[in-house]
Amino acid sequence: MIGAACAQLGERALVCSGWSDFSDLPHFDHVKVVGTMNYAAAFPACRALVHHGGMGTTSAGLRAGVPMLISWTAPDQAIWAARVKGLKVGSGRRFSATTRESLVADLRRILTPQYVARAREIATQMTKPAESVANAADLLENFARLRHVD
Repeated sequence: MIGAACAQLGERALVCSGWSDFSDLPHFDHVKVVGTMNYAAAFPACRALVHHGGMGTTSAGLRAGVPMLISWTAPDQAIWAARVKGLKVGSGRRFSATTRESLVADLRRILTPQYVARAREIATQMTKPAESVANAADLLENFARLRHVD
């Protein structure tokens, strides 16, 4: 489905397989499958992202300033898909409801200049990962200090 959709759109795909084994699938010159990738390095070089909608992947996509399509399977991923749609930086669809036709239509929509511009705008508002970690540690420490009972 990915190979056919990309061929129809004239695009290439980089697929991070993670724990999935895609070795028995057909090979396409315009689709590359890798086991792991550095999202912070790869995402900004992409025209669009299609991913599962985990919190970390969604955040990395927002930081990269790239429109995204969340193809979700779990309720928390659907929440992130709705948030991405509400921000007008992408869209979401249940993975089981995705077809080649819907994938092409969704990608065409999020590759429009409006979605690209909005994704870039939101990226400027995102906290950097190191700042996020420091902020989370500060909040946790403040919470612990306030809840400390002698």
